[in-house]
Parts: sequence; structure tokens; C-alpha cells
Amino acid sequence: MQFRELLDLPFALIQARISTFAAVFGVAVAVAAGISVGVTVFVSLATGDSDSGTFWGALLTTLIAAWVLRLFVRGVTVPIGLAVVHRQPMTWQQAVIQLSAAAGPLLSYQAMYTLIGVGVLAIGTPLMFTAPFAVVWLLWLRGRRFATVPAIFDESTGYRIGTQRSKLLTAGTQWQLVGVLLYLRGLLLVLIVPLLALPQFAAGITGTRRWAVTVLLITAALLFVALAELVESATQVIAYVDRRCRREGWDIKIPAEDRP
Repeated sequence: MQFRELLDLPFALIQARISTFAAVFGVAVAVAAGISVGVTVFVSLATGDSDSGTFWGALLTTLIAAWVLRLFVRGVTVPIGLAVVHRQPMTWQQAVIQLSAAAGPLLSYQAMYTLIGVGVLAIGTPLMFTAPFAVVWLLWLRGRRFATVPAIFDESTGYRIGTQRSKLLTAGTQWQLVGVLLYLRGLLLVLIVPLLALPQFAAGITGTRRWAVTVLLITAALLFVALAELVESATQVIAYVDRRCRREGWDIKIPAEDRP
């Protein structure tokens, strides 16, 4: 596929199952936001309703909820996306069953995804002039593993073999995938700008009530995380299919009478 197709086709894949994605992830965001707000309220009460206690409670619980939400969105989007490619029906219940079956490899991928991201940025960002190089390095590393999750689901492999498959499939195209990831990050930055105005907007409506603003920010942040992961996971499916077709002739159909 050309670079432009790698940018456009993920949205076509999402559109093919938009009602399923909207319903499932809408509920997931609502549940994650409810739990985050509940824990934040508990922490606030435990710290005597202090501003710092409420802030750190909201921040940490939202980060944990976002991590779990990304895992869920990734684990549902990829099998549904592969079903779209194979032109097979799949309900969200079937996707959740596949997520449960691949929970171990998926957790390993998510943990390494997070550790590599934190490690590279911790090394590269203390000096401002090295931060852009650290970001590009991180995207290159993630580009090598970009097809891991689709391989885990489509080939029923573990994390280690899925990672090896991804490195094999993406060999020679890492920089193209870096470009795709940079584009997606830029798109997300454009989308996140309206979130920066939410506190002032909410304060104007609610009379600067802290809890209304807190709930709104937590919900908006988790919704943003879900949308970002949905787009990235759909892009992973498209990249996986493209690389298998290019390297392995996955799209070539051999008539039954010609098979050995």
C-alpha cells in the first residue's frame, strides 16, 4: 500500500463496524470514568478534601484506567478489524472471547509497550534538544512491533513469536510506519486542543465547581484515549494485512486443483 492508503484505510475499517465500536467503547469509557471518579472521591475524603490529594488521586486513577482501557480497546478492535478483512461476521461478544483467550500475550505486549515508551522518553527527554530524537527512536521501535497484536490474534501465537513475526513483516518499512505514527500523533494533537479549553468552559457553566470540572476532564481524557487507541489498532490491522500480502502473497488465491 502507498503511504496515503495506510492513512485512509484504517478509518474505512472503523466505519465498517462503527456502530459496534461506538456502543462497546462508549460503555467502556463510561465504566472507566465512573471507577476513576469513585476512587478520586474516596482519595479526596481520605485526605480531608485537600486539593493536592484530589489532584493526585484523579491523575493516578485516570492513568491506570487509561492503561486498562487501551488494553480493552486494542483487544476488541484488532479481532473485529481482522474479521472485516476476512469478510466474516463478528459480534462484540465474540471479540471479547478472543480477547480473553489472548489475554496473556496481550498483557505482555501492553507491558512492554509501556516500559519501552517510559524508558526511551526518560533517557531522551531530560535535554530538550534530544527530545525529538527520542520520540523518533521510540516510534521506530514501535514500528518494528506494529504488527505484533494482529499476529497474536490472526496466527494464534504468543507474545514472543508475535513480536518476531512483526519484525519480519515490517523489515524495511520501519520508516514508513514512523511516518504513519507521526501523522497519527499529529492528528491527536489537533484533536486534543479543544480539551485544553474544557476547564474554563466547564467553570463558566458550573460556576467553577471543582467536582464538575474533575468529572468532565476525566471523562474527556478517557474518551480521547479510547479514540486514539481505536485508530492506532485499526492502523495496525491494515499494516499487518499489507505486509503479509507483500511479503507472503497472502492475497493470492490458489485453486484447489492446483494445490499439492
